[in-house]
Amino acid sequence: MKMIVAVDKNWGIGKNNDLLVSIPADMKMFRTETSGKVVVMGRKTLESFPGGLPLKNRTNIVLSGNPDYQVKGAIVAHSLQELLEEIKKYPKDQVYCIGGDSVYKMLLPYCDTAQVTKIDFAYEADRYFPNLDEMPQWQVAAESEEQTYFDLEYRFVRYERCK
Repeated sequence: MKMIVAVDKNWGIGKNNDLLVSIPADMKMFRTETSGKVVVMGRKTLESFPGGLPLKNRTNIVLSGNPDYQVKGAIVAHSLQELLEEIKKYPKDQVYCIGGDSVYKMLLPYCDTAQVTKIDFAYEADRYFPNLDEMPQWQVAAESEEQTYFDLEYRFVRYERCK
């Protein structure tokens, strides 16, 4: 399984159930990476999308502890075990965890690649991604040149779990 996320300088990912910033090139990379694939997310992440609807052109799997929670157009898993059983049905390299913070933390041990957009700015955040730079089991495998969107500098970094 893979993870895909945009983080600020402090590994912040969101505030008030919304992204910290929307960078068109990051959104395009997200669409390119995940289109036609499986995306795994928590309920709050799904509800933060326009209309609270599943993402188009993807198999959406939503993790919710509420046993009655159902979503039209998405598969709902009600526990980590149920989620892990569901994603076994798909090729490992076709499954992307897309948030939020608790789902990232829960699934990090099951992932071997993280596609991280690193934004060189510190926002006020209330949700964070684990700092992979401080985890010896993760290493940078590829990194883009620094890019600019208005005054924001960012780069795409692929982390891989050390074998």
